[in-house]
Amino acid sequence: MPALSLHTRSMPHLHLPHGPITATLATGFLLVFSGCGGSTRSTQTAPVTPAVVTVAGAAQTRLGGTAQFTATVAGGTSTAVTWQVNGVTSGSAATGTISASGLYTAPSTLPSPNTVTIAAVNSAATAPGTLVETILNPIPTVSSATATQSGTTTTYNMDVMGTGFINGAQIGIGGSPVTTTFVSSTELTAAVTVASGTTSLAVNVVNPASGGTPSATVNAAIAAIHATVTAAARLLDQATFGPTLNDIQHVQQIGIDAYITEQFNAAPTLLPDIAATPAAICTATNLVPCEQSEWWQTVLTGHDQLRQRVAFALSEIFVVSTDSLNARAVTSYQNTLAQDAFTNFSTIMNDVSLSPAMGGYLNMLNSNKPATGQIANENYPRELMQLFTTGIDMLNPDGSLQLNSTGNPIPVYSETQVQAFARAYTGWTYATSTGAASSKFPNNTPNYDSPMAAVESAHDTTSKILLNGAVLPAGQSAEQDLSGALANIFAHPNVGPFVCRQLIQHLVTSNPSAAYVERVSAVFANNGTGVRGDMQAVIRAILEDSEARAGDTSATFDGGHLREAMLYMTNVMRGLGFTNTSSVGDYSSLGNYTNALGERPYMSGSVFNFFPPDYVIPGTATNAPEFGQENTASAILRLTLANSLVNNKITNFTVDLGATSALGITASQTGVALTDSGNLVDSLGIIFMHGQMPAQIRTAIVNHVATLTNIAQRVRVATYLVITASQYKIEN
Repeated sequence: MPALSLHTRSMPHLHLPHGPITATLATGFLLVFSGCGGSTRSTQTAPVTPAVVTVAGAAQTRLGGTAQFTATVAGGTSTAVTWQVNGVTSGSAATGTISASGLYTAPSTLPSPNTVTIAAVNSAATAPGTLVETILNPIPTVSSATATQSGTTTTYNMDVMGTGFINGAQIGIGGSPVTTTFVSSTELTAAVTVASGTTSLAVNVVNPASGGTPSATVNAAIAAIHATVTAAARLLDQATFGPTLNDIQHVQQIGIDAYITEQFNAAPTLLPDIAATPAAICTATNLVPCEQSEWWQTVLTGHDQLRQRVAFALSEIFVVSTDSLNARAVTSYQNTLAQDAFTNFSTIMNDVSLSPAMGGYLNMLNSNKPATGQIANENYPRELMQLFTTGIDMLNPDGSLQLNSTGNPIPVYSETQVQAFARAYTGWTYATSTGAASSKFPNNTPNYDSPMAAVESAHDTTSKILLNGAVLPAGQSAEQDLSGALANIFAHPNVGPFVCRQLIQHLVTSNPSAAYVERVSAVFANNGTGVRGDMQAVIRAILEDSEARAGDTSATFDGGHLREAMLYMTNVMRGLGFTNTSSVGDYSSLGNYTNALGERPYMSGSVFNFFPPDYVIPGTATNAPEFGQENTASAILRLTLANSLVNNKITNFTVDLGATSALGITASQTGVALTDSGNLVDSLGIIFMHGQMPAQIRTAIVNHVATLTNIAQRVRVATYLVITASQYKIEN
């Protein structure tokens, strides 16, 4: 065989340092070089595998609900993850939030689109684990539904109460949707046609997609247009200065809704100006009897009872007092409240602000622009917010306090903002006799019948920073600054719950539920056509709310409020039919009787009213404002007043409670004493207890007065026992 020849390819000479060097080749082998006579070896290693994250949990969550997610990490050296919603660590209010443990809380409003991506991020993973979560609207719950006839035999107003309603929710009648008005998250309304003879309707609610699962179905009772005796009497107790039998029968015939509409359309009864030469019941230095006489006559006899009752409530919110004011200013102020009672709350704010009575009482009248380094008068701007419109702390729509992260209330305004509003309200003084602006400041010639007028030279024209950072620019007129400042307050979210809660307290119940306040506040924010502050819508919402009307069918419903002194006086006098006997028509003596109980018209001792709206009965958690006046002395004095009323001892007034009176005839018409007493007590029960007198009280009174053979005495004693009963003192 031929010899084999081997050729070796030369390799470049490597200069290697002493010691081993390891190089990783693309082949996956390790070459280990040993310097200076060392050996060379190669080893193979496994490639690094990245961690993989997977997320598990429910694929759907309803608004405001929660869902628990878990993350599994395969591979890697750590199982820790960071949670994200739509790429944002911990999420956000708009898309929902997620805790470090993976508990997801859906947002309160539906995002668009209604899906979010839940992600778990691991530091060793090349990609997060994700899960697409669908957000659904809540399933609504219906607690009650009523259909009230609205004027024809087939047209009804459907009112549905519950929870979890979303704007766009639809009421279903027998499974068919009807055009629905969203009032709040707890109330929906609709106009429906009901076939004659129908006694109930199957009602449910469906929220808009996504997640349109209907509520459970409830049966809605069909209420005829005619009101029951109890419903009519209770409404009149809330909406007037006292029910009368004639008015009860009238409301029975036309219904609650129609009565409220009728009252909205009634022309206002206005107090006449006090004459330049006042009536003999007054003196040149004391005009209060004239002003109070006109007030008592108006509230007792006026045909516009609802207007006057709302004006009375407003007068106990926007307080002025003859303790420091000329009575001529107060008659004009009362007329302003009566005329504005059914307008818009922004109109009330403006007209109260420019009223000479309020201007004089809280010092906006003749408030001059401050000198450099000084501040303008803060009295009116502070009380306008603190007592009349917003309160001092931020509120939720249901009137409850908003709290910060440390659990403390959040102030509505700062001292700096009060000072800014004070400067905005400078430059106003009495108008001239023609209602025009004066040429001088201050104008010290009173004009109580015209709004205050501005003298621009006395107005502060610097810029002002108001609530929520709003700015009144420099150089504006007094009128522009006032308009801007009032609009800034009117738009504040506190105004609805703060004002509506007080109106509910004055008209219906001292301690309304949070849901009741929220429903009425929603109407304040939007009357259904986009208007904020519509007083007619607010008043109707207060009086027709399910909580206001609950006592119409349940004598044991826990609500109402203590009758304050002036309402106690007018209720008894209207119910019994008192008439004025003064030769000059003087009604002012009535204030002498209520004064003993802590009240006279427009004579509050301070801007905080006769009683504060937040008064809580000592030793309880019950908010009951009028009980701020109740004590052992006032309780006894109320009994004394009742005795004077039934024994015809009210100066300048008379009432017939004799044997030939209507009540006397009722008490003697059958000739059987016990039955007579029953008829008498039942008649009094309709007038003063809405026909809901507890059986135990009725039996006790009937049995007692049956022993009295003198019919007049029987009537007086029965009346006394009814109007001094705790069930009457508390308007329920």
